[in-house]
Amino acid sequence: MGHPTIYPTGVTIYDKDAAWNGYTVLPSAKGVILIDMNGKEVRVWRGLKGNPPKILPGGYLMASTGERTTVGHPFDNLDLVQVDWNGNIVWKFDRFEYVTDLGNNPRWVARQNHDFQREGSATGYYSPGTAPRADGGNTLMVVCRNVVNPLISNKTLLDSSIIEVTWEGEIVWQWNANEHFDEMGFDEAAKNVIYRQPSSDVAHGGQGYWLAINNVNRLGANKWYDAGDERFNPDNIVWDGRNANVMAIISKKTGKIVWRVGPDFERTGGSLGQIIGQHHLHLIQKGLPGEGNFLVYDNGGWAGYGVPNPVSKYGTANVRRDYSRILEFDPATLEVAWQYGPKEAGHIHPLDSYKFYTPFVSSVQRLPNGNTLISEGRDGRLFEVTKEHKTVWEYVSPYFRTITRGRDGILINNLTYRAYRVPYEWIPQIPSPDETSIEAPNVSTFRVPGAPLGPGGKVTKVEGVTFNAEKLVEDPFRGISPSGTAELSNFCVVDSGE
Repeated sequence: MGHPTIYPTGVTIYDKDAAWNGYTVLPSAKGVILIDMNGKEVRVWRGLKGNPPKILPGGYLMASTGERTTVGHPFDNLDLVQVDWNGNIVWKFDRFEYVTDLGNNPRWVARQNHDFQREGSATGYYSPGTAPRADGGNTLMVVCRNVVNPLISNKTLLDSSIIEVTWEGEIVWQWNANEHFDEMGFDEAAKNVIYRQPSSDVAHGGQGYWLAINNVNRLGANKWYDAGDERFNPDNIVWDGRNANVMAIISKKTGKIVWRVGPDFERTGGSLGQIIGQHHLHLIQKGLPGEGNFLVYDNGGWAGYGVPNPVSKYGTANVRRDYSRILEFDPATLEVAWQYGPKEAGHIHPLDSYKFYTPFVSSVQRLPNGNTLISEGRDGRLFEVTKEHKTVWEYVSPYFRTITRGRDGILINNLTYRAYRVPYEWIPQIPSPDETSIEAPNVSTFRVPGAPLGPGGKVTKVEGVTFNAEKLVEDPFRGISPSGTAELSNFCVVDSGE
């Protein structure tokens, strides 16, 4: 966030020797797009909805053909489909709920939203020795349900459920979040708020998207289970609830929550600090650097329930923070192993922390060379950073859409819900592309056509004033000044206190 009105789109940075090279799949206003490292579109599945889109080996794509309506919950999908390279539907699920929507005949819909996983892969992205099945297997997915549970609220809730569906379309396992409310650690103040105002979202008869599960992953093979910790059974399921600031593992066998962090991070968060509105919690898989640690996109923004305060009149969304963080942490000790936030991005904290901030959507993927692919979804920005936080690839989506959002009116943005990098061999239909590094332009001299480059203006010297050339940065992206030094400043901004 905090970008100018005019800025370049497409790939703006690419170091082919430092990046983990492959194809990147992302959703857009155009449909689902597959790009190479130079930003060339190698395939577009026009009109498909990616919430999220996922590539399967063999050039298959999983996505949705549409949403129930443009009003209400934006990710209430009609179906979940698998299509081949040419767009033929080879698998489809849409028989979760029979609904009647205004202007439509009664019909079966999936109500899938936010995430799914095909058997064979715990996380839906590449890790050595595992791959999602394209020729069968079960599929886990998050779905919506309208429920009435007077123990939680006197309003109809828009609840999150996780279901497992066979290749033939049979639902063979289901977990309903509202039935495990007492396992989620809400204090009495939070319970009171949820009862009265579970959230401001209203969709398809359900008021109160109280939990908002936005990811579902199996744990997969891991060192914790190998050491005897049953909580980390490879079949167990990890999820997070964006609106409640909760991250949890549930036992596939019993449905009980066996590991949880949040919503009260002072009691359960260790050294993580307050996590807010998070997305895409998952365990880094075996064979990837950091294996056994959790990765999560800690969005910041607004979420949670509790005592009303100056930022929350009624106690809904009662914690806020205006910047994001990527956290890799040990699930046993909750110690942070690696992070990427405003400081790591090169911004002054807290003065410029808003420059790395997307309060909703977004994702993070650990790559085999130790780099991390980050989807800063609000601004359609995807970028890859090294362990040392150097940006070695960056792409900004050029596809903008209009979104009607109730009282907010019409929004125009290039939002990218989530993106994934896949190896070239997962797309056998085309040869691996040529890779050409792209040097980031020097923004000090980068101009749009018609704007003068300069220098050339007449210099006027003022008696008694000395120009300090050492403070001039020649190339801001690389942080280079003529002398290579920086000067301490008494710039009048309140310190963060950290």
